[in-house]
Amino acid sequence: MPVLPGQGPRRRELYVAIRRLIETGLARPGAKLPTTRDLAKRLGLSRAAAVAAFEMLVADGFAEARTGAGTFVAAQVPAVSERPARMPGPASVSPALPCELGVATIDDKTMRVFRNLLSRNLAQPGQEHFRYGDPRGGSKLRAAIAAYLRAARGVRCHAEQIVITTGTMHGLDLVVRTILKPGDAAWIEDPCYPLAKATLEAAGARLIGVRVDGEGIDAVNGEALGAGGRLVYVTPSHQFPLGVTMSMRRRLALIDWAARNDAWIVEDDYDSEFRFSGPPLTALQGMDGADRVAYLGTFSKVLFPGIRIGYAVLPEALLDKVLRLRMLSDRQPPTLVQGAVADFLNDGHFAAHLRRARRRVQAARDGFVTTLRHHCAGELDFAVPEHGLHLVAALATSAGDRALVRRLLAEGVGARALSPMYLDAQARQGLVLGFSGFEADVLASAARRIGDVLRASTPARS
Repeated sequence: MPVLPGQGPRRRELYVAIRRLIETGLARPGAKLPTTRDLAKRLGLSRAAAVAAFEMLVADGFAEARTGAGTFVAAQVPAVSERPARMPGPASVSPALPCELGVATIDDKTMRVFRNLLSRNLAQPGQEHFRYGDPRGGSKLRAAIAAYLRAARGVRCHAEQIVITTGTMHGLDLVVRTILKPGDAAWIEDPCYPLAKATLEAAGARLIGVRVDGEGIDAVNGEALGAGGRLVYVTPSHQFPLGVTMSMRRRLALIDWAARNDAWIVEDDYDSEFRFSGPPLTALQGMDGADRVAYLGTFSKVLFPGIRIGYAVLPEALLDKVLRLRMLSDRQPPTLVQGAVADFLNDGHFAAHLRRARRRVQAARDGFVTTLRHHCAGELDFAVPEHGLHLVAALATSAGDRALVRRLLAEGVGARALSPMYLDAQARQGLVLGFSGFEADVLASAARRIGDVLRASTPARS
């Protein structure tokens, strides 16, 4: 017999209690239920409440009323375990460990401006917030991005061929699923960005690792492997993870390969804003006369990942197919943040923020490098990066980089191992160390801990 609480809507509580007995199997299919008169007397509630509870059970399919015979548990009811499902606890984000990758450099002035722009867009909401719109995203933001890319990266584009995404991996997924069929060959840099590799594998691509050296990916080496490719994924401005910039001759060779083989180039320009000496080379997309390059960019590195806004500049031949896929998977990007980012670009705030961010990142890099050289002399071999938000250091010790990363993690340092990022090339042992988004004293402390762990991992020299 159900036990009811002393207070609350009695008919509802009786309904829930009997339903629970039925769902857990304690009241078996076909069993006769007590009469409403008997339940009302035993539970101290009105008969009207008992009748209403039974009517709800019948209406919901948990019971059957038989004229002249009474009310019975339905012959077929959903069965549930008496043990409640284990619910995940509240999500939490741990503080970033020093040397982690993907930590944004932000400042109070930028956040204050961005907060004001969000408030302005909320205070004066446009019609775009109250209806479904263009799957490419708002025209105001797309026009602002097109103007920025033409001036800063030499990208040849107009607003109509830009699709707003949640980041470069979203753009890559849309492009890859548009171009590739399962089993198609795809070139990828070796070593490579692990998430890009996973995205290509998820699309069923047959991956071909093409060697990267001091000039970037080598299309001649790719062709020598004897396997054609439908597309190639590259990070030419700042190769991840090695940090090299693709030379002009290699860029032209890759564009030529794509044109000759009816293939596509996916250019991930994830952190080109952070270049500390000399002008950046024009994007591959701006050099391509055959319209074979899909260009991907993001605001995650230059602003912050939580903004979840990136963009894809698409060749005309891919645009409609990508938009159909976008409509099915994500309908359209959110409009409120788009408006604030468009204002941030158009009102000159982005250029000012970028100057401040470059100075902060360069200062972080310089301080980190100085401390690393002092505390890791003879243990790490690295060049000072002139571009980007991380450095790659080769190991002088015989300790494997995976084991070393585990020891560093125990010491509170978020380094990444280099060797797992290789596919077919001879894997180098090394550390990938981020320096963006951390104060100087935090990076200095991390550098000292890296040196301590390296020395403890080095066999004693006779």
